[in-house]
Amino acid sequence: CERCQCHGGDKNTAILYALLSQNLHPGRARQRCLCHQRRTVRLRTPHITCQAASDVLVKTISFMKNLPSFHLLPKEDQLLLLDSCWVPLFLLGLVQEMVTFEVTEAPAPSMLKKILLSGQSKGQEPERTQPTLAAVQRLQCCLNTFWTLDLSPKEYAYLKGAILFNPDIPGLRASLYIESLQREAQQALQELLQPLHPEDQGRFSHILLVASTLKSIPPALITDLFFRPVIGDTDIAELLVEMLYEAPG
Repeated sequence: CERCQCHGGDKNTAILYALLSQNLHPGRARQRCLCHQRRTVRLRTPHITCQAASDVLVKTISFMKNLPSFHLLPKEDQLLLLDSCWVPLFLLGLVQEMVTFEVTEAPAPSMLKKILLSGQSKGQEPERTQPTLAAVQRLQCCLNTFWTLDLSPKEYAYLKGAILFNPDIPGLRASLYIESLQREAQQALQELLQPLHPEDQGRFSHILLVASTLKSIPPALITDLFFRPVIGDTDIAELLVEMLYEAPG
């Protein structure tokens, strides 16, 4: 990737040169960028995968809504936990529901159009971002690692509680109470593992370690990949708040 000229100092110049040099060097026009990890991708079957992802998101928010201990928290803390934890909880839901997906290369925008519109007015909306192949492969690696754990429904439930009640989020008013809830969930998970997997003494630590990788997945990637085709330009954060506080029925 470091030797690829398409990611040089002046990208517009490189693109313009590529366009103008096609007549001078016809063979070069057929060469493809070797930086395939930087290529943008999209879901191969968005109508199927987006529906499955939406179902998982609904279940994720329902899990939070149905926890009495969550409702005892100040609303400000509820919103902070929602904003910080919805992605790892959603990804854990994808694992539990065995949601798999494939991606395909997204059609590249017209290079000439990008050059001609490089001086577009400030009022014009920017083009939507697309996930890169490297980012999606990292996400799939995290999910595949979790599938190898083969968690039971109770393990999922206690792990979700340990992820949701994160006392390290800045700005929490009831951080001590949230810390006690996390400790309670972790203890319940550990006690569950002892009779289920007596031969695997390191399973508890391994589960928490793998769970920590889910927190490294950026919300923008999840939004652009699974929900942007459905919600368009709607703010995902506002949508999550509406889902959390909507009246039953």
